[in-house]
Amino acid sequence: MSGVYARQRAGALAALTAAAAAVSLLTGPPAQAAPPTPISATTARTYLGELTVKAEGSSTGYSRDKFPHWITQSGACNTREVVLKRDGTNVQQDSSCAATSGSWYSPYDGATWSAASDVDIDHVIPLAEAWRSGASSWTTARRQSFANDLAQPQLIAVTDNVNQAKGDQDPAEWLPPRTAYTCMYVRMWVDVKHHYGLSVDSAEKSALQSALSGC
Repeated sequence: MSGVYARQRAGALAALTAAAAAVSLLTGPPAQAAPPTPISATTARTYLGELTVKAEGSSTGYSRDKFPHWITQSGACNTREVVLKRDGTNVQQDSSCAATSGSWYSPYDGATWSAASDVDIDHVIPLAEAWRSGASSWTTARRQSFANDLAQPQLIAVTDNVNQAKGDQDPAEWLPPRTAYTCMYVRMWVDVKHHYGLSVDSAEKSALQSALSGC
């Protein structure tokens, strides 16, 4: 009897393990820390309707130096290091706060990295895009706050070459290659633009409306 019971128990455990694996495949990587949760799709649609629609301004005068980053957040840790710690798994840092080990899942493309050098901190609203959408008239202090904002869904750790491919493009020109993240991304985009009172151009608004309609 005990042998039969053992075989039944082993079979049940195998079934549970298989079920857990199937769920893992469906849901993706395990939950981890992430940027602040953005507004809902419903609120994003409302906020999008409240944004000023106008042609993008000029890039004349733009420089990343006009958005000072990465600034010190606490102790020896700057904004990049804080986001690497926040968005990673089992991140270890040295005495200067540099990440020496850990794992980073990039929601933009679904890749996982074990070296911090393979990870960029993306500004969801690119600095140049912000400049053309109203930030050119801000003070340097406000641009610094924008470029290092940990309270809004503006900073996220992602694969470096995916971030570089995005450049300063808006959602009419670029969306994350992993389509499962589209809704989250456009909610983040609208949330940050609305918070900072930045404008949208007509093509950008249409792309955002289209993406949000599927959320």
